[in-house]
Amino acid sequence: METHQHNKTISLKTWLAMGALAIVGQLAWAVENSWFNKFVADMITPDPRPIAWMVAASAVVATLTSIFMGTWSDRTRSRWGKRKPFILIGYGLWGVMTAVFPLTATIKHVGTAILMVVLIDCVMTFFGSTANDAAFNAWTADLSPENKRGRVEGLLNFCLFVAQLVSYTAAGMLIESKGYFVFFYALGAIVTVIGVIASLQIQEPSSEHEPKPEKSYWQEIGELLNFRILLKNKMLFLVLLIITIAGIGFQVSFPYLLIYVTDTLKMPISSYSVIGGAMLVGSAILAIPLGFLAEKVNRKALTIASLALSALGYFLFSQTTNLILLALFGLLWLGMNTAFAIVSMAWLKDLLPAESRGRFLGVRMIFAVMLPMVFGPTIGQALIRQYGIPATLGTEAGFLPVPIVFIVGAFITLFAIIPSLLIDKYSPSPKVEA
Repeated sequence: METHQHNKTISLKTWLAMGALAIVGQLAWAVENSWFNKFVADMITPDPRPIAWMVAASAVVATLTSIFMGTWSDRTRSRWGKRKPFILIGYGLWGVMTAVFPLTATIKHVGTAILMVVLIDCVMTFFGSTANDAAFNAWTADLSPENKRGRVEGLLNFCLFVAQLVSYTAAGMLIESKGYFVFFYALGAIVTVIGVIASLQIQEPSSEHEPKPEKSYWQEIGELLNFRILLKNKMLFLVLLIITIAGIGFQVSFPYLLIYVTDTLKMPISSYSVIGGAMLVGSAILAIPLGFLAEKVNRKALTIASLALSALGYFLFSQTTNLILLALFGLLWLGMNTAFAIVSMAWLKDLLPAESRGRFLGVRMIFAVMLPMVFGPTIGQALIRQYGIPATLGTEAGFLPVPIVFIVGAFITLFAIIPSLLIDKYSPSPKVEA
């Protein structure tokens, strides 16, 4: 790493803009990953398959968007910078589409309503992934020197859990008191207004005088999707494989978590807020020290420990119906998942070439988002349909999730330790070949 990059500082204004964008972006994602699913179960059908379809389709859209729009942002040459235009426009339209989502409940034909739920979620995901996954993540990698990358990841994960805390507590109370429509309208307005204001505060140097890329856009896309590049970079491939397996384990149960607590365990949303709040507050408190720990401790050792303890948390969560124990075991599960997220993302960013971060963060989306969110919920809905509790909504039949989804998720998470054992002792020097 060059000395000037190593000594680069991040201004307070940049930290604040980063935090605001991270919080509203992660709030939108947290709602999409939980309340969208609950909305479908409450307002359209209790069948778990549409949730799996929605999660899988949006994951594919998010991945392709990150690849194509991330590559475009790498190649952008403008006086506003590379990433800022994508962040600004993306956040603005992201909020608009979030506000449109509940209108699907007004459609009388269930099949058409399911189709529109999937379609609107995908459009919303396109704008969100353009703004957050492709541009915002690449921008944070651009501005953070390697010796500060752990604390940047710590801040981003802290913002993630602040957003999730709002999603699991204030969101539930607002939905209970005002209903889904008011909730989604309010969320859409927050994402658009705060996202646009914070985006305008980004200080990104002009890129209009940078040399034009030597290769064409489609050549870069082709190279990016050439997985022989990954196979030649053993450490990068193994880190991505670890992220994929752990992500599948997480997604087996997570899309159905809110439904499990409120419908299967018959707890009110206020009780779910206690469980989610304890999990998220504890994990948020851990985020910053874990960011510093990721800079000091061997990446491999921290990865293995966090995966093992996270799997233990999954399993214990499935074995109780006690509110306090659910909160404690959920904290172990999510807290250790936070540790894994921080160390794996910091590790991954260490290995990315500076000139192609947007492109390779798109590749990360294949392993961290698309594959887990296609296979995880598919496994989860199959388990629910086989072992779940029958339920109905009007004339629509379905099933409620049961503890086996957490048990299977725990075992899959443990399998992520296997590629971890194959990685040589961490060294900050290896870089992926661009």
